[in-house]
Amino acid sequence: MSSLGLTVANTIVEAALKRARELNTAPLAVAVLDETGQLKAYQREDQTSLLRTDIAVGKAWGALGLGRSSRVLGKVAEERPAFIQALSVMAAGRLVPVPGGVLIRAEDNAIIGAVGISGDTSDIDETCAVAGIEAAGLRADTGAT
Repeated sequence: MSSLGLTVANTIVEAALKRARELNTAPLAVAVLDETGQLKAYQREDQTSLLRTDIAVGKAWGALGLGRSSRVLGKVAEERPAFIQALSVMAAGRLVPVPGGVLIRAEDNAIIGAVGISGDTSDIDETCAVAGIEAAGLRADTGAT
């Protein structure tokens, strides 16, 4: 698979939200971006707060743009805050360096998109993103070793 199709993107969203309901999370916003950074699929649950859409997209967009999960970007922000601040300005604020932005990798390890989730704690957001990606038969890259 060299690109992320709509059916797969929708599967990711549905499976992420299913996992969220199993975990009884706060209402989530789930964004799936394709390899070009374009929004492929998106849903937000009822009662999701106003900025959740932008945060979810920012987590995915930053991960995709830098080829590293938003969890890894958070670690970079701790070590090199000026660098991440500069990137955030360059990205017009579309960079959210906390867990919840997960790269989607194909079987050949190519990055074919990213998922960003916002609404609960960042770790729970990431857990739901991983569940969605894995349910679609793809590999989730959180940057964890």
